[in-house]
Amino acid sequence: MPATARVGRLGRMTTHRATKPVASPTQTVERAVTIGLILAVLAGLAWIAGMIYTIAEWPL
Repeated sequence: MPATARVGRLGRMTTHRATKPVASPTQTVERAVTIGLILAVLAGLAWIAGMIYTIAEWPL
């Protein structure tokens, strides 16, 4: 079977794309995840600072 015959049977792909909504329902989840990650980083930095302070003030 020639290659051109196989291509003709596949048909054309659609080029229609649905428009993206302005505010999707997943956007609030993304915000919550971002806020959670920021809070986790801040908590980690506070913990590290506390450990450094504890070691610095440790009586030798």
